[in-house]
Amino acid sequence: MQAAFYEHSGPAHDVLQIDEIPTPVPGPGEVRVKLTWSGVNPSDVKSRAGARTKNLPFPRIVPHSDGAGVIDQVGADIPSTRIGERVWVWNAAWMRPFGTAAQYVVLPSEQAVHLPRNTELAAGACLGIPALTAYHAVHVDGGVAGKNVLVAGGAGAVGHYAIQLAKLEGAGQVIATVSGPEKAALARAAGADLVLNYRTEDLPSSVQKATQGQGVDRIVEVDFAANVNLDIALLRPDGEVIVYGSGAPEIPVSFSAAIRKGVHLYFFIVYNLNRIVRDQAIADLTNLLEENRLQHNIALRMPLAQIADAHEIVERGQVIGNLVLDTE
Repeated sequence: MQAAFYEHSGPAHDVLQIDEIPTPVPGPGEVRVKLTWSGVNPSDVKSRAGARTKNLPFPRIVPHSDGAGVIDQVGADIPSTRIGERVWVWNAAWMRPFGTAAQYVVLPSEQAVHLPRNTELAAGACLGIPALTAYHAVHVDGGVAGKNVLVAGGAGAVGHYAIQLAKLEGAGQVIATVSGPEKAALARAAGADLVLNYRTEDLPSSVQKATQGQGVDRIVEVDFAANVNLDIALLRPDGEVIVYGSGAPEIPVSFSAAIRKGVHLYFFIVYNLNRIVRDQAIADLTNLLEENRLQHNIALRMPLAQIADAHEIVERGQVIGNLVLDTE
């Protein structure tokens, strides 16, 4: 099969290769998915670049954790009725050498999730990291029903889903921050009640006005390193910041400001959700997909042959939404 891979970390055009590698065969408990789309996420780009570590966990890595396609083979103990099933996959490249930047991927059966017929396969490649991250950020620790929620980066891949899920969960008011008019339009289309441009507006003043001087109950945070002090200022007393991303590994926090407000911090990484939590998230997302209640923002579709260009686009923040690669 044709696949993209790297054997050293570094710049995309220096290390990413495309070549023929052996087509995998499913073993016990596994399925093989003939992939149609592979999702490119910031975490995939950071891993390839060596942002976390220069030492690869495997001699060769086929990148990308998210993807979608059709099951074409199953292991001996998996029902043959799964053959022909449209699926989306999660954690394909998490602690594994073979992700979705290929024509086929083999992985445990539970990591290939049924994709409703009314959802296009390209959208399925956006669910594993963006949608599951957004779902957990909205629903964790009691959820957001009746709460005022601020979604940082409301036009991003996660933020776009988080706005929708917060509204569906019954949030009192959903505020989104963005950096420009095009992103503002996307956030409004997703359902944000108020959209604020963090480059041009006084966010503390605007949020205080919108919440009658109370502050927001929850912030869904994409870059805690950049926004930690602002987040503390925007929260009501005993408010919570749900952190799923940061632009820096070490984050100074103003202890005095945080303790005076009784700020609650919750950090998580979507790859490590426990099984009960993930299963519930998948079940709820499946229901929403079946009911056509989710919008998908696929901003760019590219062929697998242009994977290095795709990585650079994501790395530079040049795409507003999800980027997927055609693997067929």
